[in-house]
Amino acid sequence: MHRTRRAILASFVIATITAAPLLQAADTGPQPPASQPNVVWLSVEDMSPWLAAYGDETVATPHLNQLAAEGVVYDNAFATSPVCAPARSSLITGMFCTRIGTMQMRNNSPSPAAVEKNPEAYREIPGYEGLPPAFVRCFPEHLRAAGYYCTNNSKKDYQFKEPVTVWDESSRNAHWKNRADGQPFFAVFNHTGTHESQTFPDTKPAPRVLAPEDAPLPPFYPDTPAVREAVARTYDNIVRMDNWVGKQMAELKEAGLLETTIVIFFSDHGVGLPRGKRSCFDTGTRVPLIVRYPDGRDAGTREDRVVSFIDFGPSVLSLAGIQPDSRLDGTPFLGTFATERDDYRNGHAYANADRFDAVYDRARTVSNGRYRYTRNFITDLPYLIRNAYRERIPMTFDLYALEETGPKTPAQWQMAAKSRPAEEFYDAEADPWEVVNLIDAPEHQEQIAAMRKHLDAWIEATGDLGFVLPETTLVRQHIWPPEGVQPTTPTAEISDTAVQKDGRTAFAVSLTCEDPAASIGYRLSTSKNSKGPWQVYTGPFETTGEQRFLEVQTHRIGHLPATTGALLGGE
Repeated sequence: MHRTRRAILASFVIATITAAPLLQAADTGPQPPASQPNVVWLSVEDMSPWLAAYGDETVATPHLNQLAAEGVVYDNAFATSPVCAPARSSLITGMFCTRIGTMQMRNNSPSPAAVEKNPEAYREIPGYEGLPPAFVRCFPEHLRAAGYYCTNNSKKDYQFKEPVTVWDESSRNAHWKNRADGQPFFAVFNHTGTHESQTFPDTKPAPRVLAPEDAPLPPFYPDTPAVREAVARTYDNIVRMDNWVGKQMAELKEAGLLETTIVIFFSDHGVGLPRGKRSCFDTGTRVPLIVRYPDGRDAGTREDRVVSFIDFGPSVLSLAGIQPDSRLDGTPFLGTFATERDDYRNGHAYANADRFDAVYDRARTVSNGRYRYTRNFITDLPYLIRNAYRERIPMTFDLYALEETGPKTPAQWQMAAKSRPAEEFYDAEADPWEVVNLIDAPEHQEQIAAMRKHLDAWIEATGDLGFVLPETTLVRQHIWPPEGVQPTTPTAEISDTAVQKDGRTAFAVSLTCEDPAASIGYRLSTSKNSKGPWQVYTGPFETTGEQRFLEVQTHRIGHLPATTGALLGGE
């Protein structure tokens, strides 16, 4: 069974990160990097910290054990949402999804499972994209501008179409191996084998490692064959994922890069089982996070700083020596510019639950690592909303049944409830599964009052767009006002001048866009039939006379991109 989290942590040394100077002023862009280490993200899906590094030794994970022994284990890392697309929008932008309009799951793509269950499910739900503030860029664009080769293999799911400036490659074949010799890289590898869908009966299972009868059950689950099968398959998938981590590390080692690359392992939110994914508990928002430095720094230590997905992008920039914009919601906790805020974000992680596919929820939660305060803005809902995709896991119906039969144990009260309290408060140290609601406990009222204030400050500071309903109003008033029609980014202006260089004709090129929020990408080729790779425009550049065909794309996130081109020097 899982050991109590704090009992486990007591046996380890706590590591600390020394704060660096304050973030840059709001009116300046990213600064040139002082150093350029390689960075690899090993991102896995739908997985809580059910690992030996966090005290759960149900199955063997030798590769992650080694990574933890060689790196820093973060005990208080949190997703901004207990579901993938909103959480991933925060990862790529460094912004809360409730600020940029990406809090509703699948805001631009209806769920086939929901439509199959109810063809009218999306009748009142518009399709749209998130819209970050003008200064926000997907953070790999800043890395590319500083000379990095950036790859994503291969899931994106950002709740908006990303500009061509974000990735050098984003596909199942994207890899750091394709960079130029000596070029620093940032590479993301996504493992889907722990995803919720991998517990569906029609999905080919991972090799059996854990017998269902040996599966440790969280106390809020009923002990049924379907529940045991789902939990056992979850652990089987963790073993398969651990093997994948081993292969990724071996590949870096064989290339001679393991000792020059920072490796960051994490999950995109909590476990994909019911009351994990889509739920505002530790099981939905707390994630594993391990950071391995190439010089062995702080190897085998633990860090209890509270970190959130909004912090991950700024931290990668900081590791690369690039100072993040101080207007971002996120704060770098790694690298040259690591620091801490002095506002509501200091020591607290926030998450939201809104629409999941076609079914609405509305909850807001804050955790300081030990205590969690949650406010349910819709109380006449069961804890497990009727989500069609989740219902493909057979155990879901065993949990639904508790609403009719009542809980079999006190810990199952949430699963049996047909409504929710307006407020919840849990002590994860004493109650790691968060099943004892202490909202009325006299001894916790001071802490509860403080966390209420933190939650209110977050909602107010971010202008929480989850409260702008219906979504047609959100689109008309905040995303694409006033008519709700998606704008097109202004087309780039191209200026080119022929210059003589070493006895040959070259072209000095300058690109501008009247929308300062637009990313500008360009590519050069020697003929109309040849397409070079997209580059990030950072300022005027020169090109050879042979590369006369120029294509330019401008793209503000949330708007449609615009593409234009020119034959440099004319006909």
